[in-house]
Amino acid sequence: MVLNFIMEMIFFFMTVFGTLGNISVSVNNMISWWRGPEKKPIHIIFIQLAFTNIIILLAKGLPKTLAAFGLRNFLDDIGCKILVYLTRVARGVSICTSSLLTVVQAIIISPRASGWRRLRPKSAWHILPFFLFFWILNALIGMNLIHSVTSTSLNISQLKNGGNYCYLMSESQKIKWIVLPFMVLRDAVFQGAMGAASGYMVLLLHKHHQHVLYLQNSKFLYRTPPELRAAQSILLLMLCFVFFYWSDCAVSLFLSLFLANNPLMVNIQDFLTLGYATFSPFVLIHRDGLLDECRHAQW
Repeated sequence: MVLNFIMEMIFFFMTVFGTLGNISVSVNNMISWWRGPEKKPIHIIFIQLAFTNIIILLAKGLPKTLAAFGLRNFLDDIGCKILVYLTRVARGVSICTSSLLTVVQAIIISPRASGWRRLRPKSAWHILPFFLFFWILNALIGMNLIHSVTSTSLNISQLKNGGNYCYLMSESQKIKWIVLPFMVLRDAVFQGAMGAASGYMVLLLHKHHQHVLYLQNSKFLYRTPPELRAAQSILLLMLCFVFFYWSDCAVSLFLSLFLANNPLMVNIQDFLTLGYATFSPFVLIHRDGLLDECRHAQW
């Protein structure tokens, strides 16, 4: 009981601070987008990422938070389906958006002579079709949850526990082999693009570092451009994503094979699911602070 209370309080603080952090990121980028002389696509991507994080935190963390105050089995069957479905869809959109963010940032910092500069979005509106595609794609992939999720308040046995307020019923093998390949393909494509763009940015940052060392040895003063400082923060954001995503996958696999009903491991998996949505806005807030310092120094 004590351990469950501690975990529920952890989820409470993750939900509250994570939601406030993502709201701060979203508002800050909205202001920058409207006031800026140039409508940068990167601001729209940050707003989209913060929005999906808020959905994940509210859909996944809010029931955990209410459970900490003694409100259990408060969801009916429809409410449970909606929350679990929203969590799955928003998590998929978060993966796609994080990949798009990395690719766009890699294009932004690419050399002018590079062919990648031709792919640079001309305006923020060119990004919106990608968002529409992400939502439709993940909404279709998560459709199976509408039929396989039910509330614990129904008190149905022969069900696989998917949390303390919703159950995930066993699906037919046919549905599993239809949905699973699409999920694997989505993650492979978007994480592959994320990895390639991150590697490209690391290479460019290494070249820039060597250039800075040369100028310093030549007694020239050189200041790191804001785009490269932003790329460093986005690489940190991607490391955060990779850690929580693959840790979640490892724990999920471990649960499915060995400890399906272990409460501690289920709570650890929920913590990892909420981890990226909770901590990523603070990486972005740190990034905005760095860019503000750079602007003031240049001014």
